[in-house]
Amino acid sequence: MAGNTNIGTIINIQKFTVHDGPGIRTEIFLKGCPLRCLWCSNPESIRPEPEIGVYPKSCIGLDKCSWCVRACPTQAIETENNKIKSINREKCISCLACAKACPNDSLKIFGRKMSAEEVMKIIYEDRHFYNKSKGGVTISGGDALVQWQFTLEIIKRCRRGGIHTCVESELYCNRQILDEIIPYTDLFISDLKHMNSVLHKKFTGVPNEKILENLRYLAERGVALVLRIPVVPGHNDSPENIQASIDFIRKDLHNSLRQLQLLPYRSLGLEKYDALGLSYPMRDVEPPRREEYEARIKNLSEHFRQYGIPAAAGTTVPFL
Repeated sequence: MAGNTNIGTIINIQKFTVHDGPGIRTEIFLKGCPLRCLWCSNPESIRPEPEIGVYPKSCIGLDKCSWCVRACPTQAIETENNKIKSINREKCISCLACAKACPNDSLKIFGRKMSAEEVMKIIYEDRHFYNKSKGGVTISGGDALVQWQFTLEIIKRCRRGGIHTCVESELYCNRQILDEIIPYTDLFISDLKHMNSVLHKKFTGVPNEKILENLRYLAERGVALVLRIPVVPGHNDSPENIQASIDFIRKDLHNSLRQLQLLPYRSLGLEKYDALGLSYPMRDVEPPRREEYEARIKNLSEHFRQYGIPAAAGTTVPFL
């Protein structure tokens, strides 16, 4: 998990967000995630390095352009019917030359290197909005702690500038990293995917013991924490797992959450999977209709609240 203190690989910087922390915020989306959730809607955030997405429909035709083919040093561009089709990922050396040569975003770069100074310049542009709304900066991803040294550099600078900081992480990390991050973090946001470690690994690629232990550690340290449960039908919404989640929050976290947010499953990001040459593991799973999942999430939030847990349907209910 080591990384450059002053340089980060960033997917996006989004201003005026209101979903990931209190008030109006600037959210920094970093690349890299240690989990491989079957329902992930942001596949471009998984790998820590910059990578290229292919959008053949935007290609104007090799007979009119072909700059990407000529720019590629390894002949990794695959074509069909006078247009780009895909990239041979085994040949690709991630030099990004093809995407830089493309004149119309048929090849899109996911991830760019930025310095801490560049990021802070963007953050300070909206400082007056943070002050008026009690907002601040959220470092997300991917997972903010994959590039933990860069995250630490940003939140240290924010703390010196009096800006509220929020770190969003799956907490699949070593305790030493948390000890570095906690002193400069006003709020953590994390997920509770599944209480059964075997099923957690099946659905996310990793067991859950380290995650649960880190959640206990944050609670013991008195750290402000918002917890999220993505409610995925047939995966983690069984009565047994819901009750196990309730028991964990009440007993292990001592009911210390600022809020529990229940999120509906929706099949988003399919176009990005195709662009990256990846298969969406849940492509054949039909998401519930809106009226169904809204009722389900509402009922679940009411069920959690019966146990004294401050549960909310979605991410927009104020908690501070």
